[in-house]
Amino acid sequence: MDLLKNLFKGDKVIWIIFLLLCLVSIIEVFSASSTLTYKSGDHWKPITMHMILMAVGVVVVLIAHNIPCRWFKTFIVLLPLSWLMLIAVFIIGALTNGAKRWIDLGIIQFQPSEVAKMATIITVAFILSKMQEEKQANPKAFKYILWVTCITCGLIVTENLSTAVLLAGSVFLMMFIGRVPFKQLGMLTGICCGVLVLSIATIKYVPAEAWDKVGLHRMVTWQSRLDNHFNTATVPPEKFDIDADAQIAHANIAIATSNILGKGPGNSVQRDFLSQAYSDFIYAIIIEELGLIGGGAVAFLYIWLLMRIGKIARNCDKSYYSFLVMGIGILLVTQAMFNMLVAVGIVPVTGQPLPLISKGGTATLVNCAYIGIILSISRHVNELKKQQEQEEAEKQQQIQDAAIALLQNAATIAKEHVNNESESKDKTSKNE
Repeated sequence: MDLLKNLFKGDKVIWIIFLLLCLVSIIEVFSASSTLTYKSGDHWKPITMHMILMAVGVVVVLIAHNIPCRWFKTFIVLLPLSWLMLIAVFIIGALTNGAKRWIDLGIIQFQPSEVAKMATIITVAFILSKMQEEKQANPKAFKYILWVTCITCGLIVTENLSTAVLLAGSVFLMMFIGRVPFKQLGMLTGICCGVLVLSIATIKYVPAEAWDKVGLHRMVTWQSRLDNHFNTATVPPEKFDIDADAQIAHANIAIATSNILGKGPGNSVQRDFLSQAYSDFIYAIIIEELGLIGGGAVAFLYIWLLMRIGKIARNCDKSYYSFLVMGIGILLVTQAMFNMLVAVGIVPVTGQPLPLISKGGTATLVNCAYIGIILSISRHVNELKKQQEQEEAEKQQQIQDAAIALLQNAATIAKEHVNNESESKDKTSKNE
């Protein structure tokens, strides 16, 4: 029992949520990897590789949550390194699924944008903590954060627009929590809305041939996604082309056939037809197999995670820890929300995996590192709480000891007074 306590430190609820998400991941990735099984010819290889990665992720959590949280400030050095790696992606990046997002070193393949996201969140938390004033953050904080975020998002956006938007949105919420002046946030909101409208119009109306000529092939993909998402024309069932936008079509079929309790783990039908069923659209498979109740339970785990992170942030003794843990929580839960909204057809396809559940490589390990950081900060909070309780107990003990000593002194004085009176009476009676 003591071994488990020493091994699994920090907030126990965070551990429970993390392990439950890992359990869901193993079950659903095993079920949703039928296309990978078909390609490899090995029934066990996809899930074996995923379980090995999840085991490595647990080791990452154990290592990260034992790192003293004051050391996380040094991780800011990852920011310039991640920028160099993002630049390297343009030169030597591996093309996968029509996008250059990975650096392939032969032995391993990793995604620099995930490292850049972590480094940006850590840096923004540091800037906010250093520039806190009595009523709000120093206005200069906005400028520094804007520079850091714009450089990171600018290096990501051409090949991974959804990740850039996700990171920018998370940083905006961090600035709101960090009391950046509302005037600056209002101006940024107005500019972002204008840029968003202009970007959507540009992507939608610039011919695909023009994007191809300048090398921005991902814009063609987004043009197709926007056209499909905002197309309100009614198509008769007999004329509907299910292969024209197969991901959305099969995801909708998976959800529509799920019912309340679902078909049961391993009984998905659409996994055989749905591209990236084990990654971008795994939430549709979760709903198909576990039903609306299972899908709701998974969504609740992320909400519960954010609520618990909020509690940890409130109990932190330093603003840096609060901003860091909240930034990570916002990033994880916002990404989960993006994935779920895509799966149910509310927003266009973004290519964002479901954190800690989808099959992945770099993203899984970085997400596990996020959990480790959260647990490290929660461990610090628990130790701080124990120290405060111990100090309070010592104060109470000192007060109790002082009260006992006072009573004892009073009793001694009273006894002496009684003895003196008795002696006086005895002397008086003898004299008489």
